[in-house]
Amino acid sequence: MTDPLLRAQLLALQGQIEWNTRSLNDGYDLVLQAAELAADVDPAPAAQLAMLAASLAAFGARSPRTVNPTALVAEPAPDAPTRVRAAWALLQGFGAVARCDWATAAESFRCAFVLTDADPVDDHMLQPNLGIAAMLIDDDERGLRLHEEQLTAARRAGALNMVEHALTRGAHFQIATGAWSKAAAAAAEALPLTVGTGHPGLSALPTAQLALIAALRGDDAADRHLDRVAEIRDKHPVGITDGLVADLAQWARGLRNAAQPVTALHHLGQIEGPVWRRLAALDLFDAAVRGDRQDVARTWLAELEQFAAGTGLPAATAVVEHGRALLADDGDAETHFRRALAAHADSPRLRDRATTHLAFGEHLRRARRRVDARDHLRTALALFEDLGATPWAERATQELRASGESARRRDETTATELTRQERQVAALVRQGLSNRDVAAQLFVSPRTVDFHRLSPRMPRPSGRGGIGLLRSRAGTAGSPSGRSGVHPARP
Repeated sequence: MTDPLLRAQLLALQGQIEWNTRSLNDGYDLVLQAAELAADVDPAPAAQLAMLAASLAAFGARSPRTVNPTALVAEPAPDAPTRVRAAWALLQGFGAVARCDWATAAESFRCAFVLTDADPVDDHMLQPNLGIAAMLIDDDERGLRLHEEQLTAARRAGALNMVEHALTRGAHFQIATGAWSKAAAAAAEALPLTVGTGHPGLSALPTAQLALIAALRGDDAADRHLDRVAEIRDKHPVGITDGLVADLAQWARGLRNAAQPVTALHHLGQIEGPVWRRLAALDLFDAAVRGDRQDVARTWLAELEQFAAGTGLPAATAVVEHGRALLADDGDAETHFRRALAAHADSPRLRDRATTHLAFGEHLRRARRRVDARDHLRTALALFEDLGATPWAERATQELRASGESARRRDETTATELTRQERQVAALVRQGLSNRDVAAQLFVSPRTVDFHRLSPRMPRPSGRGGIGLLRSRAGTAGSPSGRSGVHPARP
């Protein structure tokens, strides 16, 4: 075969099969070869192949070749096609991630987002990597939207492999933002699709996601899913997602052993991927401090501080301030907790916010400020109950009791009583505010507002002309995706 572009395309296809079903490193090496071939002939496909190679390197892929993907192609001209300039921006971003240069990564990825927002492109290689870029810098809202768009396009095209990709990658953002029912549904839908590929190893990722969601909820099904993950990894090559699968499994095991800090820390400390280290950081901080391993917490905190400084993301700032609060002297802890909560107000990560309220409430109670503690503990309890995070709701309940207040159980005996947050939602809805406007005023997500509006305790409209406080599921599906959630266009 003499046509170098055709050879490059075949090498890239070979690499895709390799990294998905067998070896990430071997797949990366094949893509590097493809990019080198294309670089000598045509800058447009070379830029995309180099971008793809850099994306794999950002996930830890290695090759015996001493080739830097970012050096294979020159920066395109300002009038080059959008897909070429976006591929270049992603290439620079992925290269920066591999160097842990988070400021450059965030700036480059945001440039790619701006380009494709202004001039959307239909490109099977570019679109998934835009979603990967959002994942690497914790841009939850964009990640949710991108994967919803990918899922819709994949369903229309009948591309089952891309449906599975959009489902499992979108589930990452749903887990992060507390949309656990949607994440579980996505993973459950993806499972039979992975089985249908003929590569059983691909089923490890959705199974691990189901394990983590169950662990977050305190559901014993987590153990069964974890056993299945271990069986799949033992019997089949998993490919590029193996690192993700291992990290998800370690996080789930850490959550399952939260009552034994030393054991929990053993599992959480083995999480390797930066994305999942950030998501699990508050659990690790908690286990490290309770297990008297502040040294481990400080190591993770330093890593997170670098990421937060580079990206400027509220979610990252909140986690950093939470970690600083746990490690600070009592006199400084309150300042850091308040900074964390201020940052949480601009982040859709509800579980992180609830965890900070819980930790702050625990700190205040130990300082004998029981009245001050109760407000944070009540907020934590309401958020954990909304999320379905049973173990942490129980912990908040115990803390409330220790503060001298009996936590009200949300069962049939209190089914007609409204929590403070439900009363606030009801009052704002009566004014005609949308879910998004209510969420903005109460510093919660639209998903939480929707949860409250669907509560059986919420009053129904009293007349035909009144504004209904309770909408059916069908009534909330006003977005293009037909779903409600933490983002107006859910993935």
